[in-house]
Formats: sequence, C-alpha cells, structure tokens
Amino acid sequence: MSVIEVRNLVKRFGQRTVVDHVTMTVAQGEIVGFLGPNGSGKTTTIRMMCGLLTPDEGEGSVLGHDLLTEPLKIKREVGYMTQRFSFYEDLTIGENLEFVARLYQLSPAGEHVERSLRELGLTSRRSQLAGTLSGGWKQRLALAACIMHRPKLLLLDEPTAGVDPKARREFWDEIHRLAQGGLTVLVSTHYMDEAERCHRISYISYGRLLATGTVEEVVENAGLTTFVVEGAKLDEVAAALRGRAGVEQVAPFGATLHVVGSDRRKLEAALEDFRRREGISVRPGETSLEDVFIQFMAGSKDNMA
Repeated sequence: MSVIEVRNLVKRFGQRTVVDHVTMTVAQGEIVGFLGPNGSGKTTTIRMMCGLLTPDEGEGSVLGHDLLTEPLKIKREVGYMTQRFSFYEDLTIGENLEFVARLYQLSPAGEHVERSLRELGLTSRRSQLAGTLSGGWKQRLALAACIMHRPKLLLLDEPTAGVDPKARREFWDEIHRLAQGGLTVLVSTHYMDEAERCHRISYISYGRLLATGTVEEVVENAGLTTFVVEGAKLDEVAAALRGRAGVEQVAPFGATLHVVGSDRRKLEAALEDFRRREGISVRPGETSLEDVFIQFMAGSKDNMA
C-alpha cells in the first residue's frame, strides 16, 4: 500500500521553478531518506506533501487523500517536524505538550501528555523550560509533539541538524521503532550515515529527482569507480591528479586519497604513472554514498543561479 504517491509535482516562486516534476512513491512502514544540497527543493516538496503548499502542477495522494482537493484531511493525519525548534521556550516540556494536545483536541489532554512524556523518556524533565534544553532534548520534545496525535505519516525536515552523535543515534532508534509499528517516515538529511539507515533513498538536486532506490542500488547505478591511493606526499599527488582526464573527484580520507571517476579506463590511465612510483600504492576502493552525492552535486545546475 502506498502512503505517498505523487506524480510530476511542480512548484514555482515567481520565475523560479523550485520543484521540477518530482515523482515519488513511499510504501506503508517505509523509512525513506530525502537527500540533496541546500536549496534543492526538499523542504518545498515536503510542504506540498503535507498540505501546506499547493502544487502549481502535478497530482497525487497522501494517505489516500487527494493532494489538491483534500489538504486539510492530510494535515490531520501527518506529523511534520520542521528544521527549526518551533515550540515555546518559556514554557516547560509538559506545558508545550499540553498545548499541542489541546490544538489537536485530544481528550483527555493530560493522558496524552503523560503517554508522550513516557514514550520519549521525557517524564523526569517535564518541568524543565524548553528554552534550557540541549539540542538532543529539544529534538526529542519536537518528536513527542509530532507523534502525540498518532499520525500515519511522519515528515521530518533535517531533524538532527546540530545534534550530537549519541542523540542522533537514539533518535534513529526511535524512528525505526515507530516504523516497526506501521508508521511511514520521509526524512530529509545531509548525513550519509543517516541515509544508510533508511530503507530507500531519493536524491533531489535543484528541483529535479535524480535517483531513487536502496543505498546499494543508488551507488551501483551511479556508475562510479573509486581507487584508494596511499603513500607519502599525498598533497602533491592530489594536486597532480586534479584536472587529469578521467579524474572527477580527489578527496583526502585520513592517510589516504579517494580518487573517483565515471570512466574506469580513463581513471586507470590517469593513475598509471603513480602505480610505478616508489612508496605509492593504488588499489581499488569501494564507492561510497558520499562519492555519489558529490558527483550528483557537481553535475547539477543551481536553479536559483
């Protein structure tokens, strides 16, 4: 069963096309990562899907409701967590959650607040002012508020920006727990390790959807070859490699260089003289999702330029 099924979504602001014929399908219980550079149209696409923005073109359904004619029904069944913390900092955690419960007309409000505090591990901090919370606890409060009304779809817009690794891992553990219970999740992120925790990913670049599939499928379909170079004076090696035919990326990784290209023959030719240098080794490497991400960015034109 498809929870999100949208076709050829277009959104323009003035003369700028911010989302350009995006088509996407998300099944029930899936966690789908939405990747792309800043300004690529991720937030605008998410806002169209949750009924906050009306597409200029395109059609589709979210949770069985028509995107164009039933946005209010979509809003009632979706949880949307924005990039910025959007709760009252001079209210406590408990007061913020009670406010949200009353907005959704949840009754009795107190029981819903207690359940949310308990499920997200916030009970001991219920009397703490939201403005004094660290990034990780603010994130947990925002998630509690988003799922309090038991939505069927959770839309998360870069939810872990500025959060420490431990809090990010705990957040993702919670997302997987919710998905196992049948909740569907679409999450935008810049973190490659987070993308790899998704069931599938979709990559959008400056309004256009370039790739979709599992991480393995996206990496394989990118058609990139990666070599790892080790040895002395790698800064000089990197400078010499940049600009050579077949070399499309040169990136330091610890004490090695990752050299990436889409034409294996040309890439091997570019590396050939380094193979013969004493103290330098060149071996095949594994193309990462980050390599693919950078390649997509390099090949895309900024639609706001």
